[in-house]
Amino acid sequence: MRKYIDIHLNEHKIDVRDIDKEESVKAGRWLIAKKLLEMGAATADPLGPNNPLIFSAGPFAGSSFSNANRTSVGCKSPLTGGIKEANGGGTFGYGMGQLYISTIVLHGQSANWVVLHFKKDGSIEFDDASPYLGKGNMEVAKMLYAKYGKKTALGLCGPVGEYEGLLAGIAFSDTDGRPSRLAARGGVGAVMGSKKVKAIVFDLDKTPQFHDPKGVRDAVKDYAKMLLADSVVTGFYAAVGTMGMADFQNMIGGLPVRNFSSGQFANTKAGETFKMGGDYIGPLNTSRGGEQTHACMPGCTIQCSNVYFDANGKEVVSPVEYETLGLLGTNCGIGDPDDLAQLNYLANDLGIDTIEAGGTVGVLMEAGLAEFGDVKFAAKVMAELYKGSSDGKIWAQGAARVGEHYNVKRVPVIKKQTISAYDPRVVEATGIAMMATAQGADHTVGNLPRLKTRDMDLAKMIELSIADQIKVAATDSLGLCIFGRTVTTTQLPFIVNAINAAHNTTLTEQFFYDLGTEALINEHKFNLAAGFTAADDELPAFFYTEPVAPTNHTARFHGAEVHRMYDKLVVN
Repeated sequence: MRKYIDIHLNEHKIDVRDIDKEESVKAGRWLIAKKLLEMGAATADPLGPNNPLIFSAGPFAGSSFSNANRTSVGCKSPLTGGIKEANGGGTFGYGMGQLYISTIVLHGQSANWVVLHFKKDGSIEFDDASPYLGKGNMEVAKMLYAKYGKKTALGLCGPVGEYEGLLAGIAFSDTDGRPSRLAARGGVGAVMGSKKVKAIVFDLDKTPQFHDPKGVRDAVKDYAKMLLADSVVTGFYAAVGTMGMADFQNMIGGLPVRNFSSGQFANTKAGETFKMGGDYIGPLNTSRGGEQTHACMPGCTIQCSNVYFDANGKEVVSPVEYETLGLLGTNCGIGDPDDLAQLNYLANDLGIDTIEAGGTVGVLMEAGLAEFGDVKFAAKVMAELYKGSSDGKIWAQGAARVGEHYNVKRVPVIKKQTISAYDPRVVEATGIAMMATAQGADHTVGNLPRLKTRDMDLAKMIELSIADQIKVAATDSLGLCIFGRTVTTTQLPFIVNAINAAHNTTLTEQFFYDLGTEALINEHKFNLAAGFTAADDELPAFFYTEPVAPTNHTARFHGAEVHRMYDKLVVN
């Protein structure tokens, strides 16, 4: 039986209740949207005491079920002002599951900085966090492991989160102990900082017991076999990882380059070498001793992550992912993966969203503070963010607010959140999802990067986008990684039967679609209650007026045309 835990930080009071069956299953985005709407968080000050911070793990958390240990973090976003669910891999959700915890809700604000220690015996301690303040995540992780032991899972508020910088995410420990897997977007780390929770530590215990242990064990084995037999998993994610998307986007002209002023960094047809994709980085990294098939979560058979090594055969950072390559790399005019890896490490140490950080650095370069491609300037930005200097605290508020501060006209944001690494003028189906979603400009809500749309009308594109968004929202609500969706969403009877075996439920395939649909409906309701309108779904003006090379496309659709895409959603 799993637990739902309310922690009232003002009084250091804890309420625990047991949950069973469906309540253990309906997690992640679904639970976050439902709870935040019920709690009236839409009208709360995002950095005030009435904005809950929710951690939710899926029905297979704590087990070796492949790519099923992701953790969803939710709150009202201080970056966008709307709802936010940010999820990450690593061992945090695994730790929750091992202690039979489904959901943790942090209420109020602690008077003093604390480490929340979830112990094997089920008790929770409020430990003094003062020794860890002002330090980078890598040093803090070492200190926490020294105090609590290596057999733990961590969630960290980095130094930027401490002073409520909106770039801040929440860093989870990976399978090797690095605090490098982030619930990154929307300023969730700033909310953790506002509550004065520096870290959450779980004692790792043992694999949790399920209703039908043999049924779950068989499902774990069968799901792994399905993944390893899937061509998308083996031919793309396991072969080159998410970095492979950079090669594709550069080819079609959808890559963010120099603050979205171009869609292509190198013309490979003309013989130019593109160094910022998996085709180049994979062989380079493995030749140095780096790892290209790294599992960020316990039990994951996809292993799309990596550990990047330098020319001397030493580890620099894990992981280098596509979004980081696109925003903190080419969007800032940076074309050398070694430079990008160093910046990535600094961002991980700060615990910040590399998408928002890259968008911010790009806007600073657009403002004339540096030339595009100036790696030293980008490193200086990271240093100022670490110190929390006067400039650092301005820059820590993200691209939209930095653009306002420096009076920059070309700021690539929707709902004040940096657009992900898919130019909406070219990757249109992903673009309309980023425009309309309550989550802000977030590609993960419904990414169709290979869909050819120029000869497609908006109605058809919305139909395809909504179908994908429902599947993604359901996947996010079950603690599953979206990179396994070519198996997950094509084998729904198998997935539902595995859930039933784990939790003694009697769910059907329709449950999956209802779960995703309800999550989208409630997220949309939340943002309407928070005051969002069609104007908030509009792209920045330059996307409509500036053709992007090499396609010379401009954006075709406006906020008013996509704002109502959720109105007709119903639960069957």
